[in-house]
Amino acid sequence: MTTQSTNRFKSYWRLLIAAIRGKEEDFTTGSIRKAIFMLSIPMILEMLMESTFALVDIIFVSQVSVNAVATVGLTESVITLLYALAIGLSMAATAIVARRTGEKDKKGAAEAAVQAIILGSALAILIGIIGIIYPKEILSLMGGEANLIEEGYGYTRILIGGNITIFLLFLINAVFRGAGDASMAMWALVLSNCLNIILDPIFIFGFGPIPAYGVEGAAIATTIGRGTAVFVQFMILFFGWGRIKIGIKDFVFRSKVMLNMIKVSLGGIGQFLIGTSSWVFLMRIMSEFGSDVLAGYTISIRVMMFTMMPAWGMSNAAATLVGQNLGANQPDRAEKSVWKTGKYNAIFMASISLVYLIFAHEIIALFSDVSDVVKYGALSLQVIAAGYVFYAFGMVTTQAFNGAGDTKTPTIINFFCFWLFQLPFAYFGAVTLDWGPIGVYLAITLAEMLIAAIAIIWFKKGKWKLVKV
Repeated sequence: MTTQSTNRFKSYWRLLIAAIRGKEEDFTTGSIRKAIFMLSIPMILEMLMESTFALVDIIFVSQVSVNAVATVGLTESVITLLYALAIGLSMAATAIVARRTGEKDKKGAAEAAVQAIILGSALAILIGIIGIIYPKEILSLMGGEANLIEEGYGYTRILIGGNITIFLLFLINAVFRGAGDASMAMWALVLSNCLNIILDPIFIFGFGPIPAYGVEGAAIATTIGRGTAVFVQFMILFFGWGRIKIGIKDFVFRSKVMLNMIKVSLGGIGQFLIGTSSWVFLMRIMSEFGSDVLAGYTISIRVMMFTMMPAWGMSNAAATLVGQNLGANQPDRAEKSVWKTGKYNAIFMASISLVYLIFAHEIIALFSDVSDVVKYGALSLQVIAAGYVFYAFGMVTTQAFNGAGDTKTPTIINFFCFWLFQLPFAYFGAVTLDWGPIGVYLAITLAEMLIAAIAIIWFKKGKWKLVKV
């Protein structure tokens, strides 16, 4: 290794440590590449932490009973709707806090953070009351059988009843990201996950004086883990350990800020609901081709979702950079940040795509030894990965709109590309033309390309630079 290569490695290593530790930076000045790196690393790790929650629960719950696993699945389907609300509010919180941070308006950023917390808490409490009173009815509505409902309603009651921890964990982390404190969002989830991993087996199987709660124990562990992380988040905000500091006196209703928050969040909620519902319908089409095909598709999607975490981390970094630089009245720097992030994302996605194209069968074979599962799972990886480079730019530009506070544009793009193009094409190709599963795979790939093309064209028009939040 040459001296130049050694120095470069040391430089990147120092940046990596600084990003994880959360060194304070002004992302409206200096190197854009450094800003992307400093924001992306903790955001990538944060998303990886979030993805381990469900995985850890399933690992332990699967040792209880089949009904326990089914209960988790049905409850998670309901929780997905809560995620839509939480993610929509989070997009608004990130955009508004980032804009105020770029404007160097600390008071305005704190006000936005507080209004997001108040709104999220109010929604969570209403939903929590329903979850506490009607857990059996919720499981029944989702199609749960009588014995499953009797065994698992406690899990549903605890998880939905304590959903305020989900809302606040999402929202306060969004506030941290908008302010540029991405590492604090990451460490909050590290704490939450570590507690969940430790507490899951204790509450599920029992330990010492703590009885075995079965599947309910998973809900208890998850709620305690998230709740503890939220407590730490509030400490960070109240003591001003990050860029934003709030106090008890700040917890007052501010109609103008609240209405702005709701307006921006509606687009974010719409984006999530459109995307989620389209995947549900695609799954329904895939179910027509048998369990082996469906299993292969499910495995491939899980693999892709996990490997795309770094791409989403970089896209979220672009959202923060856009918001802060627009706030600092530097729209050109905001635009440059998006193109540069898009380039890095495309390089990453291209490398992942190459791995899928070459080793698709080997990857799916790690999860199943059934020949048809491997065959169709590998085909799914290969066909969908063909659009990855395009989607890399689509992801970044979509999040750039959100970071600017223009959540309506991505919602319109998603509606057109998912509902008006992807779903009809998938059904027409897979069923009407009898192409089988490849019809669905092609629909996903072409929709990814279409999203990227429309988003880039729309982004180049520059109207997002004029959005006020």
